[in-house]
Amino acid sequence: MNAKTKSKQTGIVHSDYVPPAGFSAFPPAVYHASTVIFDTVEALRSREWIGRDSYTYGLHGTPTTFTLEAQLANIEGGNHCVLAPSGLAAITIVDMAFLKTGDDVLIPENIYNPNRELGNWLSKDFGVSVRYYDPLIGAGIADLILPNTRLIWAETPGSITMEVPDIPAFCKAAHEKEVIVAVDNTWAAGLVFDAFGHGADVVVQAVTKYQAGASDLLMGAVITRDEELNRKINMAHMRLGMGVSPDDTYLVLRSLASMKVRFEKSGESSMIVANWLKQRPEISTILHPAFPDCPGHDIFKRDFTGTGGLFSVLFDERYTEAQTDRFLEALKLFKMGFSWGGTHSLSVPYRIRPDRKDWNQRDHQLIRFYIGLEDPADLIADLEQALSALD
Repeated sequence: MNAKTKSKQTGIVHSDYVPPAGFSAFPPAVYHASTVIFDTVEALRSREWIGRDSYTYGLHGTPTTFTLEAQLANIEGGNHCVLAPSGLAAITIVDMAFLKTGDDVLIPENIYNPNRELGNWLSKDFGVSVRYYDPLIGAGIADLILPNTRLIWAETPGSITMEVPDIPAFCKAAHEKEVIVAVDNTWAAGLVFDAFGHGADVVVQAVTKYQAGASDLLMGAVITRDEELNRKINMAHMRLGMGVSPDDTYLVLRSLASMKVRFEKSGESSMIVANWLKQRPEISTILHPAFPDCPGHDIFKRDFTGTGGLFSVLFDERYTEAQTDRFLEALKLFKMGFSWGGTHSLSVPYRIRPDRKDWNQRDHQLIRFYIGLEDPADLIADLEQALSALD
C-alpha cells in the first residue's frame, strides 16, 4: 500500500516518508518510545530486554538512554549502568536488588536522609534489619557484619556533615564476608574519587547534580562492573518500572561535556570561599573535606584527587538558630534550596537529628553551602554583608 492507495487518515498515521541518510551533528538524537517496532515475529519472540545490544520496550531503553548509560559508566570506570527517575530511585533499586526479608543492611549515621527514611521503611514494613554505624568506624565495621548482612551503604563524603569514610577498609572487611558495598559517589561526580578502584561493588549517582548541571531535572544512576550484580540491578529496575524521560536524558547528555570544567570551577571557588569563612570569627569549623577541620580529612588526602563545591560550616556557639536564620535570609546571591551541582550558589540550614549518637556539636548552628559559577569575590561580598545580620 502506498500514499496513493491509503486514505488520508491512514496516511497521517503511516507516513511513507523516509528522511535522507547522511545527517550528522554533535547532539545525540532524542528517541521517544514506549512501543518498539519489530521486523519479524521471530525478532519479537526472541527479544532480550536485559542486555544493551537490542531494543524491546521504551522502559528498557532507547539509543538516547543507552548513550547516557554508557557515558556515566565510563566516567565511573564501570561496565554497566541503569538510569532512574531520581537519586533516591537509584538507591531504591539497589536496596530492592540485594535485600529481602530477614536480611541485614548497614547504613552510616550521616547518610542522605531520604536513604535513611527508605531504610526505616524497609525495617518497619519489609522485615529487613537496618542498623546505623559511625561513618568514621573504618576497619571496625568488620565487627558489625552479621551472618545475614547483605549490603553496606557508604557516602563519601557525607552530604551534610561531610565526614570522609575509609572506603577501602569497608570494602576489605565486607568482601571477606561476601557482603556488597554500595557507595553514593555524588559529591565527587565520579571525577575525583575512584569508587571502584577503592573496592566498591556498586556506585550510585544523583545525576540531578553536576551531570544535569542546571537545577532543572531529576535523575539517578546505578553503576557496576560485575555482570551478575548488573543482572540483579536490571531485574529490580524492571520490576519497579523505573523509566526516565528521553528529553531529560538528552538534557543530561548536553550538559555532560562541560561537567568536568564546571566541577573544577565550583571546587576551586569553594576553596576560596571556605578559606575566607575560616578567617571569620563568626565561624567555628569548616566542614569541607579539603580542610583539616573536617573529620576524615586524612582519608580525603589519601583517596581523592580534587574537590567539589559542597561544604558545611558550624557557627560559633554564641549564635542562635534565630540569628543564623537572619543571616540566611539576608543573603542575596546564595539562594535557599535543596539539591546542588548547578550553576547557582545555594545555602541550607540543617538540624542534626537528636538521636545521632556520633554527633557532639549540637551547640553550633550548621549551614551547608554549595558554590556555583558566580565570581567568588561577589559571593564573599554577599556573605560579608549577610553576616552583619547576625547581631
